[in-house]
Amino acid sequence: MTVALMWEARAVPGRGADLLAWARAQALPAEPLRRETLRAPQDRVLVITWWDAEYDSDLPELPEPDGELVTRAVHRWRFETVDD
Repeated sequence: MTVALMWEARAVPGRGADLLAWARAQALPAEPLRRETLRAPQDRVLVITWWDAEYDSDLPELPEPDGELVTRAVHRWRFETVDD
């Protein structure tokens, strides 16, 4: 089964580039199958990692950034693949 972890944060206005750089620099203790980093308006950053694991597995996730960098707590979601 493949599990996708989504991590999304919103930077303090004008600090989107700093948040993006911070997210890209975060190393995980294990290597996911795939990792993508995306950005969106309003200084938002999204990181998706894919893992070969069961849905409820203990998987490494990006931490919370420094409170001075973001406007709110990080949003996190977990999804699993579905057979066609």
